[in-house]
Amino acid sequence: MHSLHRHTRTNNQAEVVDVKKSEALEQWKSLPEAPPGAVLAEMVPIPYRATGSSYGACGIRIDGTPAFVDAVLSRLKDLIDGENQVTRLELARKPVKATEINGQQKEFHKKAPNAEVCYIRLHVRGREGAIAAAVFDTHLAEATERFAQLQGLLTTDSPA
Repeated sequence: MHSLHRHTRTNNQAEVVDVKKSEALEQWKSLPEAPPGAVLAEMVPIPYRATGSSYGACGIRIDGTPAFVDAVLSRLKDLIDGENQVTRLELARKPVKATEINGQQKEFHKKAPNAEVCYIRLHVRGREGAIAAAVFDTHLAEATERFAQLQGLLTTDSPA
């Protein structure tokens, strides 16, 4: 996949720099249509027992009316294969409500009617969780196989 950022090289390391909206739109327009599974294939899972903020980790946040959230989710069904015997989806969907931030009540005046927020992230299951999923969640076997193929861990070729 391509990034919507311009990359520059400094000391042989890629550095992501901000781009103008017009540049980002042009790059977005030029992206080829992603094949099935492309989003999940690029989603780097959060390691087992990782702590701290997940800011900057691969993830999706969708907020708006329930119909909008559903419309976007309907375009992301390939991500469901992230719920398998090796990885699990962190999936949270809840109403947007006023909240307290640093001791001050925060209202969200721009929110859509009945607004919701939905977060999606991918996590590696721990050893025990993976074993339990393999034993008790056999319905996840096909998703596990598709996920392994996306990650290049399993080929679709039959053995010779």
